Amino acid sequence: MSRFFLLSLLLVSACNPAKAPDPAPPAQGPSAIVPANAPVILAFGDSLYAGYQLQQGQGYPARLEAALNAAGTPVKVVPAAVSGDTTAAGLQRLAFALDNQPVKPTLVMVGLGGNDMLRGLPPAQTRANLDAILAELKRRKLPAMLTGMLAAPNMGADYGREFNAIFPALAKKYEVPRIPFFLAPVFGHKEWILEDNVHPNAVGIDRIVDATKGEVAKALDAAEHRP
Repeated sequence: MSRFFLLSLLLVSACNPAKAPDPAPPAQGPSAIVPANAPVILAFGDSLYAGYQLQQGQGYPARLEAALNAAGTPVKVVPAAVSGDTTAAGLQRLAFALDNQPVKPTLVMVGLGGNDMLRGLPPAQTRANLDAILAELKRRKLPAMLTGMLAAPNMGADYGREFNAIFPALAKKYEVPRIPFFLAPVFGHKEWILEDNVHPNAVGIDRIVDATKGEVAKALDAAEHRP
């Protein structure tokens, strides 16, 4: 992700400010013990999954795992994220990532597309790559979940319409659950963003986890009980 994107979002948000609730500090205690036979979620994405500039254990996969286990949903969340990845790069490494998992994932979360938008890549290309990723997961009988991204307003209305339509369309095509906008919980809240004005800090990650853990738990349950 880059500064250009989130600064655009923050500028739009500043035009219609709302009073933010006081942020809660990130949990610092030890994570709940994960049972040895817990199902695995593979977090396959870019820097938003990779815990950019955060300490070990503060990234989204680790905090999601801790939150789900603490709420009574046993799960192991395995990070498979590379900062800067486009959908093309993700597609290129997908088979390697899947083939080298010691335990077959019960659910694969796909969080890619933001870097395509930042580079101004054609939305049709982004859609084709994500389509291929979901098709490969379906071929391997691996349930998937999409965490979506939105185009920055400065990309233009036409680009925004085409890009923003990718995630709901593919979620419908492959009948997979979708989180519409992964960064929505920290949208417009500079106090939850790192100094690069792009990536969530530890508090921001916990905000995102709080907002998404319920949907992830539902997706995991559906994956475990699929016919």
